[in-house]
Amino acid sequence: MKHRLVTYCALAGIAAVSLVVFASPADMIEDKFKAFDTNHDGVISGDELDASPILRRLDLNGDGKLTLEEAREAMAQYRGVIAEKLKEKSPGQGMATELVFKRLDKNGDGRLTADELTDKTWFDKLDVNKDGYVTLEEAKQVVGEMVPQRILNKGLPQTSGVAETDLASFKEQPEQLKGTELGIGRKIEDKALVHDKNAKAIVLALFNATCPISNKLAPEVARLEKDYTDKNVTLLLVNTSTEAKSDEAQKFISEHGLKSAVIPDSGQSLQRELQASTTTEVFVLDAAHTLLYRGAINDQYGLGYTKEAAKKNYLRDAVEAVLNHRLPEISATTSPGCALDFTKPEVVANHALTYHKDISRILQTNCMSCHHKDGIAPFSLETLADVKEHAGMIKKQVDRGAMPPWFAAKQEGRSHEWANDRALSERDKKDLIAWLNSDRAEGDLADAPLPRKYEEQWMIGKPDAIVEVPKPIQVKAEGVMPYQRAVIETSFPEDRWVQAYEVAPSARAVVHHVIVNMHEKGSKLIGRENGAEGFWAAYVPGNSYRVMPEGFAKRLPAGAKLTLQIHYTPNGKATQDQIKIGLIFAKQPPQYEMHVTSLAQPRLSIPPGAANHVVTKEQVIPTNMMLTAYMAHMHVRGKAFKYEVTTPDGKTETLLDIPRYDFNWQLQYDLAQPKFIPAGSTVKITAVFDNSAGNPANPDPTKTVHWGEQTYDEMMIGYVEHFTPLGGAKVAAK
Repeated sequence: MKHRLVTYCALAGIAAVSLVVFASPADMIEDKFKAFDTNHDGVISGDELDASPILRRLDLNGDGKLTLEEAREAMAQYRGVIAEKLKEKSPGQGMATELVFKRLDKNGDGRLTADELTDKTWFDKLDVNKDGYVTLEEAKQVVGEMVPQRILNKGLPQTSGVAETDLASFKEQPEQLKGTELGIGRKIEDKALVHDKNAKAIVLALFNATCPISNKLAPEVARLEKDYTDKNVTLLLVNTSTEAKSDEAQKFISEHGLKSAVIPDSGQSLQRELQASTTTEVFVLDAAHTLLYRGAINDQYGLGYTKEAAKKNYLRDAVEAVLNHRLPEISATTSPGCALDFTKPEVVANHALTYHKDISRILQTNCMSCHHKDGIAPFSLETLADVKEHAGMIKKQVDRGAMPPWFAAKQEGRSHEWANDRALSERDKKDLIAWLNSDRAEGDLADAPLPRKYEEQWMIGKPDAIVEVPKPIQVKAEGVMPYQRAVIETSFPEDRWVQAYEVAPSARAVVHHVIVNMHEKGSKLIGRENGAEGFWAAYVPGNSYRVMPEGFAKRLPAGAKLTLQIHYTPNGKATQDQIKIGLIFAKQPPQYEMHVTSLAQPRLSIPPGAANHVVTKEQVIPTNMMLTAYMAHMHVRGKAFKYEVTTPDGKTETLLDIPRYDFNWQLQYDLAQPKFIPAGSTVKITAVFDNSAGNPANPDPTKTVHWGEQTYDEMMIGYVEHFTPLGGAKVAAK
C-alpha cells in the first residue's frame, strides 16, 4: 500500500526521474553533468545524450546539445512545477489515490477494513478518526500531506534520540591551556641544551620516528629550519624514543631532510623536566632559557583528522613574538600526537602478570595482526622494547576504547553477535592496563608464546591471479588529495567465481580506502564509482581482504573492468602507489553468490555549525534477504550511524548501532550467523553529522554540506552484504 500510494501520487515522470538523475543542489547537478560528459568538452551531445532518456528532455532548446546552464535551468523549472502541484494537491494525485483505493476495496463498500489493508502501520496512519475503517477521503488527506514531506523535505533533519546524546569523539585538535600552570615563565636548566650563544630563540621539537603524526609534521619542521636559519633561531630535535633505535631516528632525519642537532633522550630526563605530554610537542625558549611557549606546531594534523593546510600556526607565531621581544599571545596548547609515558613504576602486590606469560599473548591475539613489522599499523608491538616505547599511547588508546578498533554498541540480550568482534575482553583490558601501570615485570622467557608468522604481502595466501592498476599514482607529501580513479581491465576469457580477494596498495601508509566496482564487458563506466550502489570489493581501514565461506563466491564476468576510487592521505613524504588485487577462485561451483548493495541518502543538506544534524533514509525490501555484514560510510563530519529494520508485523529491531563513528576506521561488521529479513520489511538508516567548529576534522564549519565524493563533502551510505542461491552455475578452470 505504501509504495503504491506514493508511486501513483508522484507527479510528472519526467520531473521525478530528472530529480534523481540531476539531484539538487547545484554542485551535485554539476557532478552528474560531468559524469555524463565523457569527453569533458562541457557539452552532452551525440552518444552522450543517449546515456539516459532524461537528458534529451532537459535539452530545452532542442538543439541536440545539453549545457550545464541548460540542465540547471531545466531542473529549476521542474522543481517549480512540482512545488506548485504539491501545493494544489493536484487532481492527478487524488485520482491515483482513488484508483489504488478501489483496487484494495474488494467488497466495494467504499471503506477499507484491516482485512483489506493488512499493513497495520499504514492502516493506523490512514484511519484518521480511529473508527476502524479507512475512507477514500482519509486516504486522500494523509497521502496529500505525506507526498510533499517525502519529495520536498527528503533528507532534512529528523527527530531522533541519537541527536540528544552527548557523543564522544576520537578526534583531538590543539586546545589552548593556561601556560602558567605548565611551566611558562620558568627557566629550563637541562645541560643538553647546547646552542649558539647568539641565538635569540631556542625551539625544542620532540619527535618519534614511529609516530605517524611526527612524520606528518616533519615537512613543516624542515620548513621552519630553512625559514629561521638566518634569524638567530636554534632548532633542536629531541628524540623521545626510550629504546636504542638510532637507525630509525637517522632514517627519519634523512628522509625529511632535517639538519638540526638531535638530542637523544632515551632516559627521558629532558622530557621529564619539560613535563612533555606527546611526541609532537614543541617548546620555545628565549636566550635566557625562559620557557615562553609549549604545545602544538600547528593545527593541520591531529588524532583522527587532517586538514588541507594549517589554519593556526602556533609555533611560528610564538617564535615571531620572541624575536620581537614580545610574549606569545597563546603560550600553551595541547599537542595531538603519540602519548608519552612517565608512569612511575609501582611494585604491585600481585606479581602474577608478566610480559612473557600474559601481556605478550594479549597483544599477539588482539593487536599484532596490524602492529607487526611492515604491518598496516605505524609501529610494531612484537617485542617488549616496542611495548615499553609505546606504553603511553597503548594506555591512552585502550582506555578510551579507540584500540583495538571496534565501535558497535552492545545490544542487550545479544551476545556473540559478530564474527569479527575486535573489542578487548574486560579481563584482557584490565590486565593490560594493570601491567602497564605496574613495574612491568618481564617474567620468564620460557613462558613466552610461540612467535607468529605474518604474510609479507597476501593475507589470503598466494592468489590464483593478480590484477593491478596500469601505472603508479603520485601521492604528494602534505595536505589533502582529491579522490583518485583508476581502471583495471581483466582478460579472463570466461566468468570466474572469486572466493577470496585482497586489495594490496604498494604504499599502504598513505591509502585510506579503496572502493572497487565491477563493470560487465562493454558497459559504460558511469555513475557507480562513488560506491553509492554498493561495491564489488573494498579496502578500508580495518578491512583489506575478504575470504568467503566455502560454497560462497563473487562473480567476475569475462572481460570485466574494475574501477577503483582511491582516497590517499599524505603522511609527510611524497611517494607513489600502485594497487594490486589478488584473487583466489572457487575450486567448485558455488551454491550462493555474494553481493554488496547499499541504502544511500544523497539528498544531504547539513547546515553550517550544526553539531548534531540527524538524517534518515528508509527502504522497503521487496524480497526475502539473507544478510551477512554491514558497513557504514560517511566522511569527516560523520558522528554516529544506526541500522534498523521494521518487519511486516510491525516489530522494530536495531541491526547495528555505531554511537561513535570514526572516519579513520570504517569497519565491516560481519555477522556470526546470517540475518533473515522477510520481504516487505523496512530498513532504516540514521546518521548524525557534526558540522560544527568543535569537530577538528571539519574542513569548513561555515559551509552548508551536500553529497559529494571528496572528503570535504559528505556521504551517507549503509552497505549491506547478502547472498542469493545459484542454480546450475559453472565455474571456469584456472
